[in-house]
Amino acid sequence: MTKRLLFLDDLRHPIDAYHYTKQDIFLRDDWEIVRNYHQFVSSILVEGFPEFISFDHDLADEDYLESDSHEIPEKTGYECAKWLINYCMDHNVELPKFFSHSMNPVGKENIESLLNNYKKLTR
Repeated sequence: MTKRLLFLDDLRHPIDAYHYTKQDIFLRDDWEIVRNYHQFVSSILVEGFPEFISFDHDLADEDYLESDSHEIPEKTGYECAKWLINYCMDHNVELPKFFSHSMNPVGKENIESLLNNYKKLTR
């Protein structure tokens, strides 16, 4: 496992998350910052598995999908967490340590519940 930290957030930097979470890990300077779902997936596929991931929920993903509706689909941190679980199952690897620094309380809870439930199932 590559010893690195992955920070998923469309706007903020780790130091910003420190200011409202008071989690010392956000003071480290070796974070890799990814801004959307595609960068998140690419980072793991290219750079390898991180030791720690911090998730934001609301990501401003500007990708358009062709469909009859003209809505912009938003890939959230929750979709990143689902992808991560599938990756862990497909490659028989343990889920890395994680945290959700999202300021969206429902999104934060959804991400943490999903990952914690998967972790319980794989013990």
